[in-house]
Amino acid sequence: MLDITNPATGALVERVETDSLVAIGEKAKRARAAQPGWAALPLDERTAMVRRFRDALVKRREELSRTLTTEVGKPIKQSRSELTAVVGRIDYFLAEVPQALREEEVSSEAGLREAITREPLGVIANISAWNYPYFVGSNVFVPALLTGNAVLYKPSEFSTLTGLAIADALHDAGVPQDVFAPIIGAGDVGASLLQQPIDGVFFTGSYATGKLVAAASGAAMVRVQLELGGKDPVYVTDDVDVPKAAASLADGAFYNTGQSCCSVERIYLHEDIHEHFADEFLKNVRSFVMGDPADERTYIGPVTRRAQLGVLDRQVADARTKGAHVRLGGARRAGPGNWFEPTVLTDVTHAMEVMREESFGPIIGLQAVGNDEEALRLMQDTPYGLTAGVYSRSEARARSLLSHLSVGSAYWNACDRVSPRLPWSGRGHSGVGVTLGREGILAMTQPKAWHLRSA
Repeated sequence: MLDITNPATGALVERVETDSLVAIGEKAKRARAAQPGWAALPLDERTAMVRRFRDALVKRREELSRTLTTEVGKPIKQSRSELTAVVGRIDYFLAEVPQALREEEVSSEAGLREAITREPLGVIANISAWNYPYFVGSNVFVPALLTGNAVLYKPSEFSTLTGLAIADALHDAGVPQDVFAPIIGAGDVGASLLQQPIDGVFFTGSYATGKLVAAASGAAMVRVQLELGGKDPVYVTDDVDVPKAAASLADGAFYNTGQSCCSVERIYLHEDIHEHFADEFLKNVRSFVMGDPADERTYIGPVTRRAQLGVLDRQVADARTKGAHVRLGGARRAGPGNWFEPTVLTDVTHAMEVMREESFGPIIGLQAVGNDEEALRLMQDTPYGLTAGVYSRSEARARSLLSHLSVGSAYWNACDRVSPRLPWSGRGHSGVGVTLGREGILAMTQPKAWHLRSA
């Protein structure tokens, strides 16, 4: 059994039965049998089911938001925002998949035509994340289903009730239970899922777990896509509107209690604006209400995973020891639940873990730099490559700096942003593969080359 607890209070919410190895094997076998029939359905029929799923999310937004807030601790307004915004992602896939699946003729001459068609991978394992379960999950299972795949969907053990609600909504919309099968449990259940004869693995989570997923899947010679963590840097130049930049970056660092792979995790400030920016930044962070995630006023909720509190404790202690100044927060909040104060550190350096290792919580370091070259050198000093940003009045200056960074997404005067129209990918320890955009749809398919000579 899996205990679902409320991270704000530590109280037990529900106990859920987990899948055994035998049950997982049966679900995988039934998915394999059901997938050809699902792929053979006219695309219009698959599209109609996904559209009904989309409409159910709209209709049930309040109920689903409260479930998400209860088990993950996300402030209720942010849960509602996720449910509202995921509709736009689904709409993108509904509009784009038919175009992506069209046969493409690439050559026709002397009676010989060359063409490309796209076929589903088959049965895929979708091991998803808890921090944005609707976003992260739908990035995979919506295009996977639309392109004709069966999906063995393992929600994070920290968002199990949300994962089951997603499965129920898809089944109610007409998607067969064997075509979209939830796999319930913790890490051991995920490991058992990888033992099944599947055709693709789409995983979202930490770099450490991603390595294990890659190792377990490599011998099977199947599509493996890993969306992993980040240590996302932003550089603020000397020519910015400081209050505007500080407000944007405070939100980018602390939204969802800093629990996002693309949260701003380290900020480099040109020395000419360092103090002004730090003052404005602190003013914004102090205005964030920390409290009951079910309260409409709350902006900072609990940390979802209790073990992450230890990571934050260690990063603050390490920074203090090495000379950092704790300008705000720096400790757990007393009482039940997984609470950590919004924390802002200055006088930080790259000798400190907080500027090098993923934090995934409400903590940020601000480091002064003398010029663009120093900022670039520090931004490059990481094994991660998810996102990076530059705040400047000059697009040319920002693009010049960002062009030297090996990241999947680059931001000018923006941060912590994902668009369904653009590919989402990481480099280095941030992963391999892509979701979203046309590339994310095609990742669910395999090409077939056609050589067609008339008689």
